[in-house]
Formats: sequence, C-alpha cells, structure tokens
Amino acid sequence: MTLIVSVKIEDPRFEETYTAYVTRTSTGWSGQIPDVPEVDKCHGTTEKALLTTLKDNLYEVLKVRSDAWDKQIDEDIKAGKLDHLREEILEDIQAGRLTDL
Repeated sequence: MTLIVSVKIEDPRFEETYTAYVTRTSTGWSGQIPDVPEVDKCHGTTEKALLTTLKDNLYEVLKVRSDAWDKQIDEDIKAGKLDHLREEILEDIQAGRLTDL
C-alpha cells in the first residue's frame, strides 16, 4: 500500500497556499499539486528535494499566469475596453459617492 501525505506549500511571493500530495517511491519521492495541473508529477531523491522542486515549479506556473494576466489587462486598456469603468469612477468622484480609505 502506498502512503500519500498532504503537505501545505506556501508561496509568499503570490501569497497563496497550495496542497501538494507526496509519496515515497522505490527510487525517492514523487508529488503533485492537483489545484495547479501545470505542476505535473515531480520527483526528488529526498522529500526535501521534491518539495523544493514542487515550490519552484509552482512559482514558475504562477509567474506565467501573472504575466499573462498583466499582458491581458494592458491589451484591454490599450483597446479601450476599460474606459467605461474609468468614466464611472470619475462620475462617482464628482458626485461624492466615494469614500477615501
């Protein structure tokens, strides 16, 4: 019977916590993060090495996602897709409907 252990992985750069599932294999350790399918099965000779690999792969995936989000926002701004939001905010400011935090 294979014992699978759940391990919380915190990524302070993106301020998120993910659950990785790791297991001991005949040649070392294997694991994955089901909530992030791009972080497919990873392997390490030790549990510590596996967790480092999982964290590194997780960061890379989150970075790619973040960069894609930033690019999409920039494209939407340039295309004028967010202009209506800007106008609504300016109207709210002029009408005194916004509270300074």
